[in-house]
Amino acid sequence: MKLATFEVGRGAGAGSDGAEAPGGRERIGAVVDSDVVDLQAAHELVRGAPSVHLASMLALLDGGEGALATARRLIEAAPRASLRELDDVRLLAPLPRPRQVRVVLCFEEHLHNVVEQMRRRGAAGALGIAPVWYEQPVYYTANALAVVGPDAEVTWPPYSESMDYELELALVIGREGKDIPRERALSHAFGLTILNDLSARDAQMRVMPAGLGPGIGKDFDGGNVLGPWITTLDELGDPQALAMEVRVNGERWGGGSSASMHHDFAAMIEHVSRGSTLFPGEVLASGTVGTGCAFEIGRELSDGDVIELEVERIGVLRTRVRRAPAE
Repeated sequence: MKLATFEVGRGAGAGSDGAEAPGGRERIGAVVDSDVVDLQAAHELVRGAPSVHLASMLALLDGGEGALATARRLIEAAPRASLRELDDVRLLAPLPRPRQVRVVLCFEEHLHNVVEQMRRRGAAGALGIAPVWYEQPVYYTANALAVVGPDAEVTWPPYSESMDYELELALVIGREGKDIPRERALSHAFGLTILNDLSARDAQMRVMPAGLGPGIGKDFDGGNVLGPWITTLDELGDPQALAMEVRVNGERWGGGSSASMHHDFAAMIEHVSRGSTLFPGEVLASGTVGTGCAFEIGRELSDGDVIELEVERIGVLRTRVRRAPAE
């Protein structure tokens, strides 16, 4: 399944039967070709009443296998009146309010490229990759309240002159667990989406030598872009064999493959769950694929640039960045 959170504005969209959608409310749906199955609408048409498990993506995840089985049945037998054309809806972040977001640094090439760029620019802290990185997954906790979705326009924070993108895979936890062994780790995964981990690069580089993480370099409104939808693992196939690409204004700037992750998704889940319960709706991001950000390749974004992050078997996540208006 490809599961999305979407909104239809008043008068902006209608179902295939011409019926007007509820305006301005978040809905969850399954993307099938060029349509979206409005799951709650389908449930009301088939069962005669709404379902609490179809009220939001978090509610669906909390409903477990039973809720997912219901969603699959609704997709297979979706009444025509529950279908919306994909072009007629506004896609939101598939998890507009994730319970937690952790970014795990999994790609060695990215780290090597960043260290080399820091050396070239004479930046403090360009000491190479710490040995502990090879021994275990290393992560920081991101701002789960700063999430936006596809086609968002994100404004540069006023303290930054150097905005950057980061192409990452984002794994969504679907089942609660603690101290999860590697061999069962992926049974706790629901699916994958794309993360554009936007970065105020100059602010980040200024604070990183203090040793407490990226700070306001990654903690600003709209800084975590998720989408376009979540592809479930049963449809995705091997999560460690996905081609990844970034384009800026249509030009390829970089990319790679999830096959090059030094720590794979199972290792991420095993490590993060040690002594800590993982809950449905948490996000574990992969960190940036090699050449997946502008800093690595010595380039800079400009006002109005459109970034497209594409991952095989998931889709394309598009974001426009803007400079803050002069005061």
